[in-house]
Amino acid sequence: MNHTPIVELKGVAKHFRAADGSARAVLEGVDFTLHEGEIVALLGQSGSGKSTMLRLMAGLIQADAGQVLYRGMPLYGTARGIRMVFQSFALFPWLTVQKNVELGLEAQGMPAAERARRASAVIDLIGLSGFEGALPRELSGGMRQRVGIARALVMEPEVLLMDEAFSALDVLTGERLREEILDLWQSGRIPTKAILVVSHNIEEAVMMADRVLIFASDPGRVRAELPIALPQPRKAEGAEVRHLIDKVYELMTAGAGRRGPISEKEVKLQLGDRLPQADIAHMEGILELLAEEPFAGRADLPQLAEETDLTDAELLEVTNALLLLGFAHLLDGDILLTELGARYVATADSGARQAVFGKQLLEHVPLIAYICHGLTQDRSGDLPEDLFLKLLRFTLSAEEAERALRVAIEWGRYGDLFEYDFNTGVIQSAERAV
Repeated sequence: MNHTPIVELKGVAKHFRAADGSARAVLEGVDFTLHEGEIVALLGQSGSGKSTMLRLMAGLIQADAGQVLYRGMPLYGTARGIRMVFQSFALFPWLTVQKNVELGLEAQGMPAAERARRASAVIDLIGLSGFEGALPRELSGGMRQRVGIARALVMEPEVLLMDEAFSALDVLTGERLREEILDLWQSGRIPTKAILVVSHNIEEAVMMADRVLIFASDPGRVRAELPIALPQPRKAEGAEVRHLIDKVYELMTAGAGRRGPISEKEVKLQLGDRLPQADIAHMEGILELLAEEPFAGRADLPQLAEETDLTDAELLEVTNALLLLGFAHLLDGDILLTELGARYVATADSGARQAVFGKQLLEHVPLIAYICHGLTQDRSGDLPEDLFLKLLRFTLSAEEAERALRVAIEWGRYGDLFEYDFNTGVIQSAERAV
């Protein structure tokens, strides 16, 4: 890496409008420099603004404050030297592989013969020779993503932005495609000078990147940075790689450079905050696994991930939920059962477990407490879900509000605090629903 900056973000902020018309900060005070010769991975929880940051760098949207610079000049609109690969493939279904790859070149007015030659060369490079005439529906997920990558590479970008480009693929296909991209990069067969990868996969980030950035949420900002000096190729089972994965888990859960258990204040929610997207069964499964040997109440998060079928993103969401409800806490990147968590696991009676769960919800989840209070105040004992969605949209996007309410309803029903009619969208008091 030669440390020459290609893309710089200086004090960048981005806001979106909430339902009441007020500005909601998605990014705030983001400072970041992407240098020549490096791959950077960006990790963070869903909704932290990682994809928004990539779209700012690609010129697809504009910052509300601060500067986005490309080669030292302010970036206005898209730059020819920056291209983006999306998670969703984003292919035109009526165009062949060849035509999908040629699309950007055609938009630039390149003659047909030259764009056909360039597209064919990249299609061969990315391992799709023989499929030039195929339509997207005839391809596997891995092949469709290869087309998306080829469409970006044919533009010969200096900067390649990858927004969870491997997450929609099965594990083996994703690993294979990641290794092939690394091989193209290291061999110099592509002119790209820097790559920024947004990922939910911690191992993927450590295996690919020269630097890992940890993003914080509400608003999104760079919270920590971890340089990775290991040479390529890296072995996933190697001790140094496992140590780095462990370090990333620690940074993502306990904060940058922070040691000691997470405090109650750090996980305390406000009424309009996001809720961890954690399934009840996953939460109880992790608690029970923690309580058993070989963990006996304390587990290294990467080791715990290997013992479950959860992705890194799912495990972190479950961990956040257990912290929030007081069933676990963190110490040096390890998750530990609290006394309450141990008692919860030891309770065999499902009704008793639900009572404990409901009590913790009322104490630690303001949205659920607010729903329960509304039900007691309403004479009918019925309240439409739209009432709470409108409230959440004052601080969250419509999609985030929907997700938060779905989690609140699932948790509240399990805690026997209220019921929900899926046909009418009405939340009912538990007493009335009996």
